[in-house]
Amino acid sequence: MCHRKDVSSERDIEAVVAINAAYYDAFERRDFDVISDVWEHSDRVLCTHPGWSTLRGWAAVSASWVALLSNAQRLQFILTNERIGVAGDAAWVSVDENVMDGPDASTVAALNVYVRAPASVFGWAMVVHQGSLVHASVGG
Repeated sequence: MCHRKDVSSERDIEAVVAINAAYYDAFERRDFDVISDVWEHSDRVLCTHPGWSTLRGWAAVSASWVALLSNAQRLQFILTNERIGVAGDAAWVSVDENVMDGPDASTVAALNVYVRAPASVFGWAMVVHQGSLVHASVGG
């Protein structure tokens, strides 16, 4: 019996890697247009920024991005422990966001969920972002 690699899965993983990288790059550059391109614009999207209550729907999520990106704070992300999964029309990325804020640093455990979106610039669109601050005393 001959087994062949699922090429579409490799393409899907590459596309999810690309959209996830674009998301963090846009956040660092404060580029709302790309952030907007990454997200699905629907009522089903959910976003939980570290320390925030969950935001529901594109109107609330986009307003949060406008507020975050207009902040004078300059952030840099060093991503570690990235794990990607794809199943059908859904994909997820779990990642540790090591956030550099000048001399300060923190780690946020994040989960980004994407759905296939053929009309999207990326072919996928984010529907969930959940970020939770990791405390140094936890798991150490």
